[in-house]
Amino acid sequence: MKKELKILFDATLYEDWSDLPEDYQRLMSEARNATYEAYAPYSHFHVGAAILLADGSILSANNQENSSYPCGACAEQSLLYYYGASARRSPIVAMAITARRAEKKDFLKIAPCGKCRQVMLETYHRQKQAYTILLEYGGGQFLSLPSIEVLLPCDFNPDILQEIKP
Repeated sequence: MKKELKILFDATLYEDWSDLPEDYQRLMSEARNATYEAYAPYSHFHVGAAILLADGSILSANNQENSSYPCGACAEQSLLYYYGASARRSPIVAMAITARRAEKKDFLKIAPCGKCRQVMLETYHRQKQAYTILLEYGGGQFLSLPSIEVLLPCDFNPDILQEIKP
């Protein structure tokens, strides 16, 4: 029997900086600031990410390229691996992601790559709590998603590995 499915999700579009709640402005500012420290001499694509923790603190990171391309790290991966390695116990409430071209101040529309989405999903499963994803949406707009699950609905997650254990 064949059944057609339609996967839909809710999102919020903030059409201007002033529409963003204050904590999202602070979070996106940290992500934007992180782009200025990115090491991207090959792509010239500077990405910044920041997470807001439940305790009110914010951590940020950026992409780090390498002449041996697979050795580089995306901003989202750098940030979430640092968060995990630092043994912070305060859960993530929201994550902001932004990008700009080198030597430019305009921020670009961006979404995380597939590998980053998987890392974001693993973090979600680790903390057992969804967190908002705030994306730079271009033209001064911002897209807020309720969870990484909307960007990766057919996920590979830790539960799958539990099902295959001997």
